[in-house]
Amino acid sequence: MSDSRHPDPSSIVALRADLAAAGYTADAVRAAWGAIADDAIGRGLLAPARRGLADRADALAVLCRLLFLGDPASVTDVDAALPTAGAAGLERLGLVRLGADTVTPTALLRPQGYADAGGSGQWWIVSDLDEAALGGALPTGHVLGVGGASLTLAGLQLDTPAQRVLDLGTGCGIQALRARRSAPRVVATDVSERALQFTLLNAALNDVDGVEVRHGSLFEPVAGEEFDRVVSNPPFVITPRVAGVPEYEYRDAGFAGDDLVAAFVSGVGDVLAPGGTAQLLGNWEYREDADGLERVRAWVAASAHPLDAWIVERERLDPLAYAELWVRDGGTTPGSPDYARLIDAWLADFAERGVTSVGFGYLLLRRTPIGMPSLARYERVTQPVGGALGTHLGEALAAWDRLGLLDDDALADTTVIVGPDVTEARHHRPGSEEPSVIELHQGGGFGRVLNVDPALAALVGASDGDLPLGVLIDAIADLLEVDAGALRADLLPRVRELVFTGFLRLV
Repeated sequence: MSDSRHPDPSSIVALRADLAAAGYTADAVRAAWGAIADDAIGRGLLAPARRGLADRADALAVLCRLLFLGDPASVTDVDAALPTAGAAGLERLGLVRLGADTVTPTALLRPQGYADAGGSGQWWIVSDLDEAALGGALPTGHVLGVGGASLTLAGLQLDTPAQRVLDLGTGCGIQALRARRSAPRVVATDVSERALQFTLLNAALNDVDGVEVRHGSLFEPVAGEEFDRVVSNPPFVITPRVAGVPEYEYRDAGFAGDDLVAAFVSGVGDVLAPGGTAQLLGNWEYREDADGLERVRAWVAASAHPLDAWIVERERLDPLAYAELWVRDGGTTPGSPDYARLIDAWLADFAERGVTSVGFGYLLLRRTPIGMPSLARYERVTQPVGGALGTHLGEALAAWDRLGLLDDDALADTTVIVGPDVTEARHHRPGSEEPSVIELHQGGGFGRVLNVDPALAALVGASDGDLPLGVLIDAIADLLEVDAGALRADLLPRVRELVFTGFLRLV
């Protein structure tokens, strides 16, 4: 990277034009070496991709080797592939090191497709060389590229308009780019100056303005300011605080245990405007004397401002599995000299605090709008989820706000329709006319499957927007020969849940 935070504008313009002319897109790269090689790259195996490009010397192949795989190339080949920027332009941007005849990459530049409510497109994302390109463990100042976690958070981001967004712990800037699609101004912060340089470089390379960077930890760089939205893929990894354990800036902020996520949750209300939202990924510890989600609930309660909280735990790992995950993430592999030592350091750290497992998931927080009921939802959703969730989360929050204005009588006067992705499955025992199990399946959102009784199934089946809920419930009560008032008291709370989760929609 160059010494200045801001990249050379003329080199950026030239490189952007050359990348476009070469057709350096995610689809083209994937097609160049094939699906199997592409999958292998995700597992840190580069040889299949190299074989797929072996007989090619065109511009796309040269860029794939140099900028995607991190392989050296000749100056002649790079100048031909980038006729405007040339190898010298890459050097001015700090992406390569030039020798007499060889161009050696010092960073990766990879195409990354995106899709959201505003449409689809592609970015070029610069980041540090990964462990496959380095051929060993990562340096502690490594700036991570686009991985599974960053794509997950990008897909979780709300797509409703905002004015100012804070991207805390921006890394290479992927969240800032995603946030900029919904807001005219984004402030991106990080403890790593190198990360801030990458963020500005990526914004410039993709011709995205309105991104400001600031150096510092947590909320220090924006103290006294308020934002409509905060997004963060923070360095939440739980790391032993002992000598000899590497502390990677991209995943480790120097806090003990899960204290970083606790500090974020309890402090984010100070920088949220009323009604503003915060979204992050995080870990939380389960201890011998404390449930993990209950510990998160305590962090929310510690905020100086009332916060809505929707916490979704996606998985739990035991201490050994967690240790193995993050030791390998740093490039230390089983059988290497440091592997057993690092695993033991993690296990000793967990044992000291009585940690029995570690939860991972999504946190959606909101500074509770004045006069609205508080949302407090802590759940475990472990089934696979297909596609981005940002639109679904936004619709759920909007539904919660509408429901908050409706008492049961008002809700009974409301009409609803079934979500377009909802299907019903009925299971019958052989020879039985009546189903023994009725399930509602959600095709989008979190892909929930709900067991429902005949009364609720009948209500959902009749919810086509024509008649109010109260009228439908009364008719079902008459059909089932049960008390209408009692059936309303039973069904309306469950209707609220179905509206929030997207099975039903208010008209």
